[in-house]
Amino acid sequence: QVQLVESGGGLVQVGGSLRLSCSASGRIFSINAMGWFRQAPGKQRELVADISMAGNTGYADSVKGRFTISRDNARNTIYLQMNSLKPEDTAVYYCNLRQNGYNYWGQGTQVTVSS
Repeated sequence: QVQLVESGGGLVQVGGSLRLSCSASGRIFSINAMGWFRQAPGKQRELVADISMAGNTGYADSVKGRFTISRDNARNTIYLQMNSLKPEDTAVYYCNLRQNGYNYWGQGTQVTVSS
């Protein structure tokens, strides 16, 4: 099994910043990519950003220029630096790991942006 542990969520004011972390452990042998998804109340889960083990990154249009995903391969950890946060960024953020066709998910961490 693969375990993903997220941290770093919380309450922040509009324009503020937060940094999320996700550490993977367990049966990790061939990670394809890791990333962050989010789900707001009443909405579908959506991709925020992802990063391959080669370092290629992808972002949702809504977060480009504000969020940055990075990784530490030695620690099987990824980060999401979120700047200039907006109320519409409020959601539960989930860490995702893709390995050999399987998707693994963290338990989620709440991010709330107050105006």
